[in-house]
Amino acid sequence: MTPSSQPIRFYHRGRIVAVSGVHPTRSVLDWLREDARCTGTKEGCNEGDCGACTVVIGEKARPGDAGSVGGLRLSTVNACIQFLPTLHGKALFTVEDLKAQCGRGPDPSLGEKHPVTRLHPVQQAMVDCHGSQCGFCTPGFVMSLWSTYEHHCEGETRPTRQQLADDLAGNLCRCTGYRPILDAGQRMFDLPGVRLDTEPVLQALSTLERGDTFDYAAPLGQRMDHFHAPSTLAELAALRLAKPTAQLLAGSTDVGLWVNKQFRDLGDIISVGDVAEMKRIEEQGAGDTAELYIGAGASLEAAYQALTRRVPSLTDVWLRFASPPIRHAGTMGGNVANGSPIGDSPPVLMALDAEIELRKGDRVRRMPLADFYIDYMKNHMEPGEFVQGLAVPLAALQRQVRVYKISKRFDCDISALCAGFAISLDGDVVKEIRLAYGGMAATVRRGGRAEAALTGKPWTQANVNAAKLALAEDFKPLSDMRASADYRLQVAQNLLQRLWLETRTVDPLPVEATSVWSVMPHLVGEGA
Repeated sequence: MTPSSQPIRFYHRGRIVAVSGVHPTRSVLDWLREDARCTGTKEGCNEGDCGACTVVIGEKARPGDAGSVGGLRLSTVNACIQFLPTLHGKALFTVEDLKAQCGRGPDPSLGEKHPVTRLHPVQQAMVDCHGSQCGFCTPGFVMSLWSTYEHHCEGETRPTRQQLADDLAGNLCRCTGYRPILDAGQRMFDLPGVRLDTEPVLQALSTLERGDTFDYAAPLGQRMDHFHAPSTLAELAALRLAKPTAQLLAGSTDVGLWVNKQFRDLGDIISVGDVAEMKRIEEQGAGDTAELYIGAGASLEAAYQALTRRVPSLTDVWLRFASPPIRHAGTMGGNVANGSPIGDSPPVLMALDAEIELRKGDRVRRMPLADFYIDYMKNHMEPGEFVQGLAVPLAALQRQVRVYKISKRFDCDISALCAGFAISLDGDVVKEIRLAYGGMAATVRRGGRAEAALTGKPWTQANVNAAKLALAEDFKPLSDMRASADYRLQVAQNLLQRLWLETRTVDPLPVEATSVWSVMPHLVGEGA
């Protein structure tokens, strides 16, 4: 540790721990298993897909936080792609903590002289319902269920079976099957309750609070790599200007894979995770300039929740965007800045005429998100500049909005293509229309020719057919492992047809006729 470096300090297993000397890109999972010897957390895919490494991060709830547990904000995350310095000032809960919550007691079959470790209601329910077979994925399921248990006990509610399935969308099981695990999720609320005592956690987190930049450093060979975590937007802007080549880090849901799978050397890192100003989501302005502002550091979960509250038709893409642990850690600003042609947020935001807000030092500028991308993984950001926020005009939220995600798996999968559509009609004439596609080109972009074929014309099948032909001029998709070029183009045209069927002025199809959600409760109940 260099003289200027601070140790990584966080709450774990009932006490504050301080870690120094490990590289800034060491994962929480590797530290748990190899250094802390907490081997309950498992490594499966090592890329945030399987959920075997699921842990829960605790932070002091901010004013206005909904769903806090005893003053704590509890979030499931994938330990395999979280860098250890991101834990600084937070609490880390693993499957070992459930044992500590329950303590020891007499074995009912042997009497008081033979105490045994009691199981937490979540664990006992898994035993009672035969929810574990090989057991490898079980700790991850248990931690996701524990988070659900704490949140619903706090609110004195019980999740539906579908809500349990949504909460477990990031936990994969390949031998037990999901029916007994969902049974356990319902059963755990029937057992004698065991709650997390949040008071000592909050006291510990209070001692860890700080108001300055957290600087951590550790050697890599002869080089010293730094991890900077500023606490204010001004500090972030100054640090980014001073270190324009440092790697910006938000939720690590993409950058973590660069290290684990591509073995990239990141060098110095600047984390935005401690900048509260970057997490604000609020309506601002008035009249024609009124907008929903989403800070670039706001989690995907919070951002989609805010959008869906205003546009319920976005619920489907919200719940199918990766998994809860990914949405809790990842940010919408990071998803946009990443520039992936198959990112699911840009099609939604482009359909809503969103602007991207960029900052360099004290200078702040905006541009339409539709103009931000230049080519594959290239954009208009300058050296020393970063994404500060996203702004969605409130007027755009009044349009009829649809987002369709096409992937091989229904939950927790990468899109073959994603379409974000928004339409305003004046009688039966198309006043405005936005057709944004991901997975159809080197960048997410709008179909300009198809939009022109519809704007100002009657919303009819004939004109939709003409727009479908125009899509073939707008996009020349590629073939890859997720879909062929022909499939992508056909599906892109079919989704435009679906938009028309759902929004036509005469006999539009109801939601239950086009959405799988109308039959999902039945399927989940059957254990399919």
